[in-house]
Amino acid sequence: MNDWISFFYYFIIGAAMMLTVMGLWFTFILPFMDRWSRRFFTAYFSVLFFCSLASLIDLIFFRVPSAEPVAKALVFLECLTLSVPIPMLTAYLVHCRGTNVWKSRLFRLVTPLWLEFFLLLGTTPFTRYLYFIGPDRQFHRGPWFPLLIAPLIVIMCLNLGATLRSRRTLPRKYYFGFLAAMLPLTVMLAVHALTDVTALLDISTVLSALSLFGLILSDQTEAQLRQQREIARQQQEIARQRASVMVLQMRPHFIFNTLMSIYSLCSQDPPKARQVTMDFTNYLRKNFNAVASDSAIPFSAELEHTRAYLAVEQAQFEELLRVEYDTPVTQFRLPPLTLQPLVENAVKHGMNPWAGPLFIAVRTERSEAGFELTVEDSGPGFDPSDAGQPHATLTNIRQRLEMMCGGTMTVTPRDGGGAVVRITIPSAPPSA
Repeated sequence: MNDWISFFYYFIIGAAMMLTVMGLWFTFILPFMDRWSRRFFTAYFSVLFFCSLASLIDLIFFRVPSAEPVAKALVFLECLTLSVPIPMLTAYLVHCRGTNVWKSRLFRLVTPLWLEFFLLLGTTPFTRYLYFIGPDRQFHRGPWFPLLIAPLIVIMCLNLGATLRSRRTLPRKYYFGFLAAMLPLTVMLAVHALTDVTALLDISTVLSALSLFGLILSDQTEAQLRQQREIARQQQEIARQRASVMVLQMRPHFIFNTLMSIYSLCSQDPPKARQVTMDFTNYLRKNFNAVASDSAIPFSAELEHTRAYLAVEQAQFEELLRVEYDTPVTQFRLPPLTLQPLVENAVKHGMNPWAGPLFIAVRTERSEAGFELTVEDSGPGFDPSDAGQPHATLTNIRQRLEMMCGGTMTVTPRDGGGAVVRITIPSAPPSA
């Protein structure tokens, strides 16, 4: 039976030491911890480590012959180190409540209570009323032993009361974390005042440390999630700004040629001039609406924008630009300025009057992967070694597809020359 109890003690002490070492390691490596918390947890886990070490040394020395003064010193050291984490819990609770520790009324109440415990503990080598080491080198409780534990119990009761009063102001995880850290320790101290439950007291100290250790990991996880959300938000903002720049940097020669075409048509074909003016106005309005939009838009709106743009281009190039629409599926959303820049790229880099008409096809369909949007042109295609504007435009579109709706885009050569751009939008895109 004694061997089993000894093994149990060794196991508890080993678990406590391993936990404190892990706590110290994570305290040093976690990047998002504030300076005060880093200092506190470094001190807290260091105290717990020395507490566990003192218990281990005490356990070893009580199993081998030793002088009575050595045994008394070991017991004194163990009692002292076991008591230090208790006011440290108070300090951390006060800090989490947003109060200066040294100005806190709670900490001012706790400090003299702990000093009272320390003074009582200092009398133990000279009296047998609190506890003593018998001739058998074993620990024996004196008749006034509960008086020694009473200050620590009062401190824990004050801590619990302060935690309960702060249930509306403390974050939920901190409220339950402090309860998990304090309740077992308070109960075990009360029981220990009546009967020896040193092993259970060690376990409750380990649970207290584990609870605070969980707060560290929780804070770290939340900080990383906040950082990831901030990075995603910044990436979306960058993508939106890039889209805005794409709109604001519309090709000057396109605007100039459109206005000149309208000017010529006013005398040659007034009805067509009015239609081109309407298409151009619609194109400009859609462009500036896209600047103001920071979320995905219906495909029908993007398609209307693209039709307005191509109608203006067809008024200028006439039979040199042939467009085909096959879009039976329109019930999906995509980032603004997705389709229109693709066809604008096709016209800008594919239009060559000496090479014959430029063919552009816009198609949509529903597939198992989601919604498919295909833009096909008969132009020269894309040179992989060219890092110019066509590829910059495609990169911008691809990034916004991934961030705003989880979409993908592929570019492949077209049989007979040209390129095929295929965009896939998931049926249930992830929320931003």
